Amino acid sequence: MPKSFKKELPESQVTPDPALEKRRRRDFTTEYKIRIVAEADACKHGQLTQLLRREKLYSSQVIQWRKELESGNTDKLAKTAPGPKAKLGPEQKEIMRLEKRVKRLERELDISNSCIELQKKAFRILDLQSSENEQ
Repeated sequence: MPKSFKKELPESQVTPDPALEKRRRRDFTTEYKIRIVAEADACKHGQLTQLLRREKLYSSQVIQWRKELESGNTDKLAKTAPGPKAKLGPEQKEIMRLEKRVKRLERELDISNSCIELQKKAFRILDLQSSENEQ
């Protein structure tokens, strides 16, 4: 008699942590950025990493904030745009899209022309066979 492979598995219910449900980008105020840059400048050798770990920051953030402060433009400190800047403008994107479309249409035209040439050859062959049969 075959054994039953069904085993009773306990129901496991996973409850998600509400704090991790919706992650969002951290926003730093201008005052916070100025304070962190001042603290980073006051740090001695080896203390900067402790500051970065405590505040959960990257060194590149502090470097960028420092550059923005040195330029004298505190408006940049208020809000930074997420992600890398677009390399292509809207006109270049449109040109690339149109060039891609032109290539696709040229390929379709080549296929259509090849089909027409094939039909011409087939009609010539059929015409030759029909003329041989008449003779």
